[in-house]
Amino acid sequence: MPEESDYLKCPLLLYGKVVTGFQRGSKELGFPTANLEFGDKGEEMKGRVKQGVYFGWARVGDGEVHAMAMSVGDNPHYKNIKVTVEVHILHKFEEDFYGQMVTCYVAGYIRPMTPFTSLDDLIKTIQSDCDHATEMLSAGSSLHPTRSHPFLLKPSSATAGDVTCLM
Repeated sequence: MPEESDYLKCPLLLYGKVVTGFQRGSKELGFPTANLEFGDKGEEMKGRVKQGVYFGWARVGDGEVHAMAMSVGDNPHYKNIKVTVEVHILHKFEEDFYGQMVTCYVAGYIRPMTPFTSLDDLIKTIQSDCDHATEMLSAGSSLHPTRSHPFLLKPSSATAGDVTCLM
């Protein structure tokens, strides 16, 4: 049974460009991520979103909508200084999609950012995050219909980098 903390009081709607990150997601961890850039709105947006791991839906360009897990934060395991937004789309893509726009509907919160004692512990936790996202968004769940939210299907470049609350 999902806990109340699994759901956000309102969804976050994100639209950003995929840029090159630290290259750890797929190479070191086995979880490729789309690192999103939000231009001038980036720092403002990051200041309005609590650091942590989230779940929801993502769409690359005009492609299909897929479940995702996303981290927003400074990744304390790696002692980063810069806050990043990294989206792990729960789908196998054949090619990289650097430079493309990714639309995200962030439906819920999984956990805070934490340092780990080992890389293995980090990998196990990321897998658990992905499993949690899959479960929360599965067919029949109350969040599954959000997969067809209008923002996912037709985002506006005017909203790129915005954090929007729909209440």
